[in-house]
Amino acid sequence: MDLITILLSLVVILFLANVYNSQKKQKYKNFPPGPKPLPIIGNLHMLDMKRPYKTFLELSKKHGTVLTIHFGMAKVIVLCGYDTVKDALLNHGEAFSNRPKLPIFSKSTKDNGVIFSNGESWKTMRRFALSTLRDYGMGRKAIEDKISEEAEYLVQAMKSFGGKPFDNLTTLNAAVANIIISILLGHRFSYDDPTILRLMGLINENIQLMGSRVIRVSYFFVYVGERCF
Repeated sequence: MDLITILLSLVVILFLANVYNSQKKQKYKNFPPGPKPLPIIGNLHMLDMKRPYKTFLELSKKHGTVLTIHFGMAKVIVLCGYDTVKDALLNHGEAFSNRPKLPIFSKSTKDNGVIFSNGESWKTMRRFALSTLRDYGMGRKAIEDKISEEAEYLVQAMKSFGGKPFDNLTTLNAAVANIIISILLGHRFSYDDPTILRLMGLINENIQLMGSRVIRVSYFFVYVGERCF
């Protein structure tokens, strides 16, 4: 065994020991109860990645409707049940108003923008976005007219199927998008227009990418990089 292999093995062992000790020291301190995590992977081995909500519901039967889950080395508080979520959002709204901090997107956006920013930065961007939209008619009668106009197009599109079953997801999404587009650009797109279909396709692709296994696994490597360097 050469020197480089020995040094790399030593670094890995020290890193794993550091992670294990960190998790051990923080174990359930001021956190809700939850299943015991394994070093490095946490509770990932217990989760149904395709339907994680089923795993959460099963765990809530043992640990309660507010529980701690370890996604790798990140602690996550999970709320289960209508009453628990309602209480959190209505009675403790300020504490739950921030967006989740996703390492990949935090690195790429530097916590700027409307979607992934938090705190004062998000409030500033939100005020700017709302004030700009108001200049284009948001909150006034102009927006009511746009909504009524788009509703007519939506009704006609649904009638065109002659009462037969159809996938209304694309049509509804296009109708909602058209309201904002008509305010900003001054015109609307038909529901089968290639431009709006491509825009909605790109948005859906980004949403699916955010929840993909590749992105979830990448969070671990970002964490490792921050701890090592």
